[in-house]
Amino acid sequence: MLLQASSVTKHYGVTPVLEGITLQINERDRIGLVGVNGAGKSTFLRILAGELTADTGSVSKPRELKVGYLAQNGGLQGHRTLIEEMNSAFGPLLDQEKALQKLEERIADPDELANAERYEALLAQYADVSDKFRENGGYEMKNRIRSILHGMGFGSFSPDTEVSSLSGGQRTRLALARLLLVQPELLLLDEPTNHLDIDTLTWLEQYLRSYAGAMVIVSHDRYFLDATVTAVVEIERHAATRYTGNYSRFMDLKAAAFAQQLKLYEQQRKDISRMEDFVQRNIVRASTTRRAQSRRNALERIERLEKPGSLRQASFSFSTERRSGKEVLRAINCSAAPKEEMAPLFRNVSFEVKRGERLALLGPNGVGKTTLLRALMEKLPLRTGAIEWGAGVSLGYYDQEQRELNPANSVLEEVWSAFAHLPEAEIRTVLGNFLFSGDDVRKKVSALSGGEKARVALSKLMLRKANVLLLDEPTNHLDLMSREVLEAALDEYDGTLLFVSHDRYFLNRIADRIVELHSDGTVHFLGNYDEMINKKQEMIEWETASKVLSSQTTQAVVSDYEADKQAKRDERARQRKQEQAEAEVARLEKELAELELQMATPEMATDYMKLREKQEEAEKTRLALDEAYQTWEASMQD
Repeated sequence: MLLQASSVTKHYGVTPVLEGITLQINERDRIGLVGVNGAGKSTFLRILAGELTADTGSVSKPRELKVGYLAQNGGLQGHRTLIEEMNSAFGPLLDQEKALQKLEERIADPDELANAERYEALLAQYADVSDKFRENGGYEMKNRIRSILHGMGFGSFSPDTEVSSLSGGQRTRLALARLLLVQPELLLLDEPTNHLDIDTLTWLEQYLRSYAGAMVIVSHDRYFLDATVTAVVEIERHAATRYTGNYSRFMDLKAAAFAQQLKLYEQQRKDISRMEDFVQRNIVRASTTRRAQSRRNALERIERLEKPGSLRQASFSFSTERRSGKEVLRAINCSAAPKEEMAPLFRNVSFEVKRGERLALLGPNGVGKTTLLRALMEKLPLRTGAIEWGAGVSLGYYDQEQRELNPANSVLEEVWSAFAHLPEAEIRTVLGNFLFSGDDVRKKVSALSGGEKARVALSKLMLRKANVLLLDEPTNHLDLMSREVLEAALDEYDGTLLFVSHDRYFLNRIADRIVELHSDGTVHFLGNYDEMINKKQEMIEWETASKVLSSQTTQAVVSDYEADKQAKRDERARQRKQEQAEAEVARLEKELAELELQMATPEMATDYMKLREKQEEAEKTRLALDEAYQTWEASMQD
C-alpha cells in the first residue's frame, strides 16, 4: 500500500464538500477520480497531496514516498529557461555529473599522473562515481529530457526559451513534463489533458500506460480515462464509490447497480405494502391477531431502503426553425491569421459541407482551427480565398473563450437581452433546464465558473434555433454528465454541424467526416476519429508495402499485403466473436442471478406454481449459459 485516506471530511464554511471519503492506493494503481463539477475532486486530490488539510480523517503514507502533484492549470513560474526547468528535475544527478566532470579534469592533469598511487585511487574513485551515475540513470538524463519535451509538444522550442514567455497552457504542459521527469512513485494529476492537442494526448496516454508508479487522475476526458485507468472512484453526494475497470466499464457497472438498487427498493415497497395490508385486515380478528402482530413486529424491524436517485442534470435539445439548402458551405483556398501583424497560420484550405453533415476540424495546437471558425463567422478577415454560404443558412456559434458573454450581466439578463421577444417565464424555464434556478439566475456572468459560463452559452445557442452550428471546443469546462447530455442533444439535432474538438470520445460519437487542418492545406477522412486512425494506419501499411515493390514483384507484394489484411480482418472478427460471447455470458449470468434472487423471496415460498415456473426458467438459463461458455471457450482457441 502506498497511501491510505480514511474517513476524510472537508467543509467550506457550513457547506459539506467531502464526507467520510476513504481511498486506498496500492502500487501501480491507475485510478480515475470522477464526479460532477463541484463534487470535491480537486479538493480531495489536494488533501492527498498534502496541499490542504482535512477537517477530520487522516491520510497515511510512508515518509519516503515521493508524491508528484499537478494542480489544474498549475503552470511553472519564474525566470528560468526551458532547459533549466527540465534539468532542475535531476538535482542530485546534476551534482553527480559535476563531480564526474571535476574528476575527469583531474585525470587529465599531468600532475596527477605523476603520482601513480594517487592516480590509481583517482581512477577507482571515478569508476565508483560513474557506476552510481549510471545506476541512477544519469547517462539517460538528456535523452529523457529530449524525449519528454518532444512528446509534450516542446520539440521545436529553443532550450533557452524563458518560461515567463510561454502562455498559461504551455506553462501547465511544461509543469507536467517536469513532473514526468521526476518519476514520483505516486502521480496525482488534476485535469492533465487541458491544453493538449490530440498528438500530445496520444503520446501521454502511451507514456502513462507504461509508467512504473501509481496514479490518481482527475479528468473529464473519457477517451483518456478509458486508455489509462483500471479503476474509477466516483465522488457523488459527498461520498465515494469505487468501480473496477476503465470509464466505459464504470458507466456500465453504475447503470447496472442503479437498476439493481431500484429493483430491490421496489420489491421491498411491494413486500412492505403487502405486509401492511395483511396487518390492517387481520389485526382485529381474534383468529389472526397473533399473526398480524408478528407481521407488524417484522415491519418495525425492516431497515427501509432509500429510493435510488441520480443527480439533477441539464436537459435540453437543439432544433431548427427552417431548413437550409443542400449546399451549406464552400471554403476555397483560404488563409487567415488571428491578428493583422501575424503571418497566416494556414493556407490552401478548401472543403465543402452538405446539409446534415457533422464535420470535425482537427489539427495540432496553433494551426488555426479557432481562427478558421472565426473567419467563417466573419469575425476575422481572410487573407486569401473565399467563403460561400448556401441558401437559407442560419448560423449559431459557440466560442470556447465565451467572448460573446457580457460579464456585467446577470445570467437572466444575458439570455433575455439576446431574446427580448420571449417572455421571462420562458427564459427562466430554459435556464432551469440548464441548472440555473432560483437565485442562480441573478448571478453575474463574471462570477460564474467555466462550466456555468458554458451552460449559459449553450442556452443561448439552443434558443437561436440555427440550422448550422459552429462549435469551438464545446465540451471544454463541462463535467462528464454534462458532456453526455450535450452529445445526446447534438445526436438528435437535424441541422448541420461544423466543430473543433480535442475530445475523442465526442468525436467518435458525433463526427461523420473529419477535415485535418495543416499549415499548407487539408486532408479529408470519412467517418469518426477511430475510423480516421485506422485509415491512417492502413495508409502507412500500404506505403510500407509499396516501398518493397522495388525488390519484389508487384503481384507477390500485393498478395502478401492482401493476405496480411485478411489475417487482420480475421483477427478482428475473432475478437468481435469473443466480445459477443463474453457479453452473452455476462447477460445470462445476470439473468440467472436475478432469477435466483426472485426464487429466494418470501412470496415464492408460498406460491409453488410460480416457484416451479421460475425454476424451469432458471434451468433453461443455466443450459444457455453452459452453451455460451462453450462458445466463449471456442472463441479463445480459434
